[in-house]
Amino acid sequence: MVTTTPRGAVPGTAGYSPDRGQQYALALDFAAQQLRRLIETYPDVFPMYTVNGKWLHGGEAWTNWCEGFLGGQLWLLYMHTRDPYWRGKAEHYSRLIEHRVTDRTVHDLGFLFWPTWKRWYDLTHDEAINAVVIEAGRTLALRFKEKGGYLRSFVADESLFIDIMMNVGIIFYAAEQTGDAALSRIATQHCLTTRRTLVRGDGSTAHEGIFNTATGEFLRQSTHQGWRGDSAWARGQAWALYGFGTAYNFTRDERFLHTAEACADYYIERTAASGVPPNDWDEPNPTLPYESSAAAIAASGMLNLATLTRDPARCLLYRDYALRILDTLTSPDFLAVEASGWEGILMHGIYHQRKGLGADESMMWGDYFFLEALSKVLGEGV
Repeated sequence: MVTTTPRGAVPGTAGYSPDRGQQYALALDFAAQQLRRLIETYPDVFPMYTVNGKWLHGGEAWTNWCEGFLGGQLWLLYMHTRDPYWRGKAEHYSRLIEHRVTDRTVHDLGFLFWPTWKRWYDLTHDEAINAVVIEAGRTLALRFKEKGGYLRSFVADESLFIDIMMNVGIIFYAAEQTGDAALSRIATQHCLTTRRTLVRGDGSTAHEGIFNTATGEFLRQSTHQGWRGDSAWARGQAWALYGFGTAYNFTRDERFLHTAEACADYYIERTAASGVPPNDWDEPNPTLPYESSAAAIAASGMLNLATLTRDPARCLLYRDYALRILDTLTSPDFLAVEASGWEGILMHGIYHQRKGLGADESMMWGDYFFLEALSKVLGEGV
């Protein structure tokens, strides 16, 4: 999850105003209130999503993938405020997940260690901290299937998830830091395989690809969280536009930039004026009209793309569209500032609609990427 927006880049863009900046800063202040209440009321707990607006402690999680987002938010608040309180809490919650650095059961080590330990290293340049990030990258690379050329998902050997595009950056980083060509090959091949098998000609994405493990042959597209295997799951689309941008940032491989742009263009073309999509664009008459966590991810990813694309028109499009999303998400319709007793930050997110988990609720990753995008706009060096 590499971020590339330099300090002060977005406030200079068309459509940005001091009033908008104040609105975004107030949203971060509200986030600080919510997070302080969470970590002081339920210390050392890592909830994933809310139920009726209350953080669920325990219960079904499907997979163990999002503990980095709480610590990541605490780091973002420290960068926003420079308050030692947030620095201390950010370090503490980062250390609580350090043992996951050798976890081979999930494909989510980027989600765990990039928002926490990588951000910590960027602030301190402490090589002992950097070593943890590198080890996480090496561990994730162990999931690579030579036959097929992909990092397997947590589900099964034959399964490739679009989500892994958001985690492969930590392998690229480990390769860059160590000069390990084998790691670079794994990361690059995974991106190429994902591009070939999960990204369609119109720029839409599938959630999952299924392979023949004996031969490496790609068999079909599938989904766990979208409407159908051939439909467009919105959060997966956001993972793709952000993740392929990250891959381009490391490699400068034009194929990855073009893929990120195609995914972003599809998101924009299919989404209503609010910038917030449903769970799946192809689902007819969706019961839940909004998936705010997908919008938050897309906003942060498009801010990155605005700094990567060489097309001035696309640069303006992506920046302005990201601001449109954030204008929507900072309104009381989505920001829980007027929702009495609501414990999350961003309302109307969806975790796993099929399983009935976190439907029309707050998501820890939605809150994280929302804060990340706000921080980029405010030029806080994220």
